[in-house]
Amino acid sequence: MIALLLLLAQAAPTAEPVLAVPRIGAIEFYGLRKLSPERLLQELKVKEGDPLPASRIELEEKLEELDGVVGARVEAVCCSKPGQPVLYVGIEEKGSVHFDVRPPFEGSGVPILPGDITTAYRQLIEAMTGAVRTGEAAEDWSRGHSLLVDETSRGWQLRLLQLADPNLEALRQALKEGDEEERAIAAYAIGYVKDKTAVLNDLQLAMRDPGAKVRENALRSLAAFAVLARREPDLGMQVLPTWIVEMLHSLDWSDRQQAMQVLVTLTEVRDPKLMVLLRERSRDTLVEMARWKHLPHALPAYVLLGRSFGMAETEIERTWAADEREKTITAILKAKK
Repeated sequence: MIALLLLLAQAAPTAEPVLAVPRIGAIEFYGLRKLSPERLLQELKVKEGDPLPASRIELEEKLEELDGVVGARVEAVCCSKPGQPVLYVGIEEKGSVHFDVRPPFEGSGVPILPGDITTAYRQLIEAMTGAVRTGEAAEDWSRGHSLLVDETSRGWQLRLLQLADPNLEALRQALKEGDEEERAIAAYAIGYVKDKTAVLNDLQLAMRDPGAKVRENALRSLAAFAVLARREPDLGMQVLPTWIVEMLHSLDWSDRQQAMQVLVTLTEVRDPKLMVLLRERSRDTLVEMARWKHLPHALPAYVLLGRSFGMAETEIERTWAADEREKTITAILKAKK
């Protein structure tokens, strides 16, 4: 049932950036330790129901002027109600956990990847967009790479499967030296090589890329590797979840959301080391996100919180359905890590 709830949450039209929506449906916060939501709202001069501010950069600059704030992100994400975005306000306070990315690259500007790979990836993204609209976005990671149910998308993925090994060195070079689009393409396509162990380090490095889409694609490739490693332990492939867990502390909302979705898959078998890592590194972060008012975005955090503190799947499902979320979170906060 939890899997069904998560699929419904993912299927809801909530993960696309809002281009032009007149009024704020909800305001959510993350990264707060000493600062209060009330203090930030006073500084931003916004409230639910207000018109969406024209410039997120101006809002971020206001927040970064506050004492103790070292970074801020503001992002509108669709949608709390039809036509009303959720405004996410992220803060990194001085002394809090920092998700570090590498400095921006200075590439040569000369294309590195073969045109066949670039074309296949772009066609895949177009097909996937259509698949999401028609509800055919389910995918299979059991082979160590994504294969979508949608036939058109799957066809382009199979094309990348043909191209990845012959172009491995170009993919590696693009991950290090390409422009942001090429690095994102490489982070996705390199996941289709046959010897996945050989590219683990390349993808771990890409998890700290300055480009959000590069990080997202690297994360998804590594998640599929982890599913394969669990399914076929004789391969001896070990995907360390450390950077995925650390991404829960990112200042970027999209990093957090992607990391949560991947960790929901990886925690299905409740590996003891991963459970300890989540409890020790991310308890307060998961609590904060599990309390979000926008339920589709709060659910993955609630599931991870429950699993990492030993709740049975049926109990996670029951407490969520019974609206006992706050009661459960309060009990977890009283428990020892």
